Amino acid sequence: MSDIRLISKGKHQLKPLVEAALANEMRLLEAGVRQAKKSLQGFEGKHQMSTQEFISTYENDEIEENLDFDEWIGEFRLLERLREKVETLRGIRFAN
Repeated sequence: MSDIRLISKGKHQLKPLVEAALANEMRLLEAGVRQAKKSLQGFEGKHQMSTQEFISTYENDEIEENLDFDEWIGEFRLLERLREKVETLRGIRFAN
């Protein structure tokens, strides 16, 4: 667990500003997750296999690399990172 303390010399409270910024970041991340999922579905339809099947095949060197497969693995990794960030943001709680 990590803690952070913000101090402002201004008259306005920080909490609403930080909450709004976090909510905006969450919206952007969720839009990224939706787009990455859509891209993965495109690859799955094009190659007639699920992303999990592809990852397994790819990691076992059972498939010849090409640009399309590089993009597919990139989208998969992007989706993983986006999901991790979403979970991190969902876990944020304000102490006061």
